[in-house]
Amino acid sequence: MTPDDTQRVVDLIEKWKVSEGNEDANAKPFFVDLCAALGVAGPPPIGTPGSETYRFEKPIKTFSEKGQSSKRADFYKADCFLIEAKQGSITSNRGHGRRGTKVYRDAMQGAFNQARQYVQLLNAPIKPPFLMTCDIGSHFELWEGFSGEYGSYGARRRVNLSDLKDPAIFDEFVKIFVDPQALNPEKQRARVTREVAAELAKLSRWLEDQGHGAEETANFLMRCIFTMFAEDVELLKGEVLTKALRDRWILHPETFQPEIEQLWQTMNTGGSFGFERVLQFNGSFFENATAIALPKEQLEILYAAADKDWSQVEPAIFGTLLERALEKKERSRLGAHYTPRSYVERLVRPVVMEPLRQEWDEIELELKRLLEPEAGQEEPTKNQRKKAEQEIRVFLEKLQKIKILDPACGTGNFLYVSLDLLKGLEQEVITRLVDVAGQVQLDVLKQINPSQFLGIELNPRAAAIAELVIWIGYLQWYFKRYGNAEPPEPVLQAFNNIENRDAVLAYDGREPDVDAKTGQVRTRWGGRMMRHPVTGEEVPDPTDQVVIYRYLNARAAEWPEADYVVSNPPFIGIRRMRESLGDGYTETLRKNYSEIPETIDYVMYWWHKAAKLTGSSRLLRFGFITTNTIRQTWQRVVIDSHLNAKNKPIRIFFVIPDHPWSDEGAAVRISMTSGETVNSNNTFRPATLGIVVDEKEDTLTPEESSDKTQLKWNKVGRVFSDLRSGVDVNISIELQANSGLASTGIQFLGSGFILSRQQAKEMGYGQASGKLAGSLDVIKPYRNGKDLMGKARDLFVIDFDDLSEKEAAQYPESFQRVLETVKPERDVHRDKQRREKWWRFGRSNKKMRTSLEDLNRYIATSQTSKHRVFQFLSSNIIPDQKIVVIALEDAYYLAILSSSIHASWALTTGGSLEDRPVYTHSIGFDAFSFPDPTPEQKQKIRDLGERLDAHRKQVQATHADITITGMYNLLEKLRAGQPFDDKDRDYNNRALVSTLKQIHDELDAAVLDAYGWPHNITDEQILENLVALNAQRAEEERNGHIRWLRPEYQAPVEVQPTQPTLVGTTTPEEP
Repeated sequence: MTPDDTQRVVDLIEKWKVSEGNEDANAKPFFVDLCAALGVAGPPPIGTPGSETYRFEKPIKTFSEKGQSSKRADFYKADCFLIEAKQGSITSNRGHGRRGTKVYRDAMQGAFNQARQYVQLLNAPIKPPFLMTCDIGSHFELWEGFSGEYGSYGARRRVNLSDLKDPAIFDEFVKIFVDPQALNPEKQRARVTREVAAELAKLSRWLEDQGHGAEETANFLMRCIFTMFAEDVELLKGEVLTKALRDRWILHPETFQPEIEQLWQTMNTGGSFGFERVLQFNGSFFENATAIALPKEQLEILYAAADKDWSQVEPAIFGTLLERALEKKERSRLGAHYTPRSYVERLVRPVVMEPLRQEWDEIELELKRLLEPEAGQEEPTKNQRKKAEQEIRVFLEKLQKIKILDPACGTGNFLYVSLDLLKGLEQEVITRLVDVAGQVQLDVLKQINPSQFLGIELNPRAAAIAELVIWIGYLQWYFKRYGNAEPPEPVLQAFNNIENRDAVLAYDGREPDVDAKTGQVRTRWGGRMMRHPVTGEEVPDPTDQVVIYRYLNARAAEWPEADYVVSNPPFIGIRRMRESLGDGYTETLRKNYSEIPETIDYVMYWWHKAAKLTGSSRLLRFGFITTNTIRQTWQRVVIDSHLNAKNKPIRIFFVIPDHPWSDEGAAVRISMTSGETVNSNNTFRPATLGIVVDEKEDTLTPEESSDKTQLKWNKVGRVFSDLRSGVDVNISIELQANSGLASTGIQFLGSGFILSRQQAKEMGYGQASGKLAGSLDVIKPYRNGKDLMGKARDLFVIDFDDLSEKEAAQYPESFQRVLETVKPERDVHRDKQRREKWWRFGRSNKKMRTSLEDLNRYIATSQTSKHRVFQFLSSNIIPDQKIVVIALEDAYYLAILSSSIHASWALTTGGSLEDRPVYTHSIGFDAFSFPDPTPEQKQKIRDLGERLDAHRKQVQATHADITITGMYNLLEKLRAGQPFDDKDRDYNNRALVSTLKQIHDELDAAVLDAYGWPHNITDEQILENLVALNAQRAEEERNGHIRWLRPEYQAPVEVQPTQPTLVGTTTPEEP
């Protein structure tokens, strides 16, 4: 702040300090002078570039029962602020009343309510981070809303106009106008936190190299960390640690260990250290005061860490970064990916804060009624104030008794964010209490504290870090509220609120599991590889065996009583459970949760427990972060059982089906789901559905990535188990007419089955004579999903189908290949059948093979793919398990499945893997109702299906670099009306995408005609019609009328074939 800046501010204060009268007349001139005083540009003239996003009297459209009207916000700058002005008075009742009176206070609170309403009505993707009210010439009231939430009137911070003479306040206001994100506390604190974690990682690495164990290192560093924090918030006076490091321990390293142990012992009991009094900290951190001797170089690193501002660490991410600093394999990802605080808030706010915020808003309305002055009075009476005070104290007491549980708390980020947000609301309530009752006495020990935030965590180090994180967060709030006043002793209470145990399975111990038949301890392969003595390839080492344990007195774990659950349980899918958790644990877990299917991911055990507690009214609400596979069919069974429970159903009131996240340092896709019990209060209350509409991950920090993740919020009716609203497609049932035709391909369980073309030729593929002739019987072309959507890799597989071992050995080259490359993997497989039948595929899918026997070609689609594309494959091609096979060769069916009608159905009924849709054939195909066309309509659709398949194959045959994904990416761009660049135009010229679009357009029109639906039908209407048609077809089938798609295969006894044999429909795929 320069002398010129100071003079401009003084001039502003002098000019406006006695302003009175009309707000409308004063507001604009005042804000013009404010901009000049701050040295920032004012709004441009109306009608010039930028005038809509930075202006006085910003038009705001409002809506009421009387219709639409227009209001005006006094001062607005997009992405910066919105200000509502009022004009108070010192001596008279002019303007909005004399300052200090109820009329004036109501006017200022009304300005806040007005400004908050305007922000909600702004047509802007991001809310302004600052909302302000201004009493012209007197002061500003500020609300910070980087999270999109401003709180209530009690969350205000007052800045007098005269405070602008303070350089820090002046600089803050300049940044509000030109760079508000520089004031974002999440980003500021995240930067500090990353810096301190990096210093700790250096020290952790050295301690590890010196042979110190992980637990010893972790406990030592956590004591150091809390000591640094305590010093910077002045719990430890006189910079005890920093001075000792700088002035003594670095100079004389041998004194470090005994003297810091003495400091920690004193912190545990209270007393004196040097010339300073030390509070009694107590707590688990200082029960064991053992330190590690450090040389000068490492003490310098510790000093560098201590020199950081530990009062500004962000507990929401600190725990994660500390855990990585202590974990060798995680250090390389120290700052790359972690969950930013704003993502955690995105779940905690709707689950915990919104109902409390709504209750507080209702209390504010009641307070307004209670404090309305009686006739002839300017101020409320003492009795009115007493009643209002009682209302506030009852709610405050409720806040101070709430318990929040995270039953997979990790390093405590969800618990800390919950604490921080609740403390913020508590502060608003206390501010309002002071407004009503004047100075009040509040017991510090009864205020919101760590005892209300309960955690369960299996990892002992993470559990200890969680406790540290919560205490740091709590003490940050304490000093924010009470300044330098010392907290009650002991500073760290032994609340035992973080339990180090399993959250879903309880047991009294474990012992090796003995097979009852053999008397041998059960084992499984441990994962170690070895070089095969013949091939030299990596194969499983059969001597590496891990013991399978039996869990004693196992039972479903109990959770402590709580009001809310918010959690991010482990992302372990069903296919990884045995590997990650062990066979014995997995089997025991499933046995103790027999009421839910075994085909669910690990996280669903948490979801089930919370939903069960909520349904029985033992929880108010819960919210979970899960992988977005929760939307897939086998997970929905659990959700449906609670949504549709007869006695105590729950409802999903908040959901984000697909959202970016970070798990163990990697970017993943997750879903947020939140549930509450169904009752008369919320039956008709809309749910909130969030859809990510924009995101960018290639940003510098997770906080910046969060800024780029924009959501569209929709108020919807019921949310179904697939996390959708609108039409409930899940009520559709599988139709007999479609049965037996759709399945997934073959699961090999052994990469040794797969051959390149050269390997296949060397083993006899394509030889009509000679000693290798006949290999064609067992060597066949192969495709997987990537081959369909990208470039086909021209691969083959050895397929012994259901041959015996003796019969397979008649093809010696192929047999030896499988013997050397597949058998070592199968020898350690837990499944007996797969061990003993090692030469066969893991899942041969006899049903699929039978369905293809009489076909020349079949329809195939990649199970997981950005675009839902169906194409014909020759029936001699072996499809991978990631391909969905539909045993139909009529192009009519390929065309229907390729239409936008079926695409809408498939996208809605399927799940997702990361950000790619998954085709779930059990409902996507088996429950799909085909139209009932005329013969002419059917032939037209058939011809378009042939044309579509031929067009794509011809393009790919001509241009080897063209892929199906590439074609449909460009088609998507073409349909969206996005301009092509030179690269797009070249691709279009070769891939003939415009022609592809024309075929699809004609196809969609023809299919809609076959259904008898209008061409302007919406996707929602399509889904409604298909659900209704499914119900109609199901009723027909119950009455004996089944519209078989392939009757000669599906029902050869009951019906005669009705489809003519098609001539010329084969599509040779392989030379």
